[in-house]
Amino acid sequence: MLINNFLLLGAVLFCIGVYGVIVRKNAVLVLMSIELILNSVNINLLAFDQLHQGNSDGGVFALYIIAVAAAEVGVGLAMVLLIFRNRRTISLDDLSEMKG
Repeated sequence: MLINNFLLLGAVLFCIGVYGVIVRKNAVLVLMSIELILNSVNINLLAFDQLHQGNSDGGVFALYIIAVAAAEVGVGLAMVLLIFRNRRTISLDDLSEMKG
């Protein structure tokens, strides 16, 4: 397959993820949208790694991004659970009241 197909897939996933971060009001859905953004970056890294016949370090960077994404999910869900325990909601609109 051509690299254009993978780059187009990565761009579409990135746009869906950015749209989800901007529009969603639910904290869990925002975290899922961030995961989509990170996965689109992984697709692009691996596509360029294959373009250069494995001479670049795209696969290594993709593994680092997967590790960061796993840590982000753990910390993000822990924060969502603590907010839900205190506020009984995970709506991001209600979190603006926590200022000060």
